[in-house]
Amino acid sequence: MSSADRTGLLDNAVEPGLETDMTTPAHPGRMLFVNMPVTDLERSKAFFAGLGFTFNPLFTDETAACMLIGESSFVMLLTREKFAEFSKLPIADPRTHALALYSFSVASRDEVDTVSAAALAAGATEADGAEDYGFMVSRSFFDLDGHGWQVMWMDPAAVEQGPEAFAAAHER
Repeated sequence: MSSADRTGLLDNAVEPGLETDMTTPAHPGRMLFVNMPVTDLERSKAFFAGLGFTFNPLFTDETAACMLIGESSFVMLLTREKFAEFSKLPIADPRTHALALYSFSVASRDEVDTVSAAALAAGATEADGAEDYGFMVSRSFFDLDGHGWQVMWMDPAAVEQGPEAFAAAHER
């Protein structure tokens, strides 16, 4: 049983009768790649390396850098020209249009502050101050290109129980 099944994250995710292979929480080997345009690839690589991220040299060249997020999750930092080869739509300016919020977890509440401080020291702009939901803590910033990022930590018990059950258990 996957962790998504245990946490109920996929309960009611698909209408009954519309199940397909893609609704399976994760098949062995499934990977996630998020492609993100950047204006200066080397500057972006240095910024994210300063936050503790590493890059897969097999998929990194002068037009792209494969940043490891998790075991099977990656962000492809692409020059704007390289990104345009993949997209049929015009590239939006992340400083004026929100397309997504990129969120990643860290191992502790303290690490949320440590990573956020490193981002700000490396030139990021704070988007929001610390947000504490009891079961989850986060901070948000805009990277060098204006993409919105959120650093978050979630209590492992909340992951297992779900936020509502976790909150109910801790109200007493």
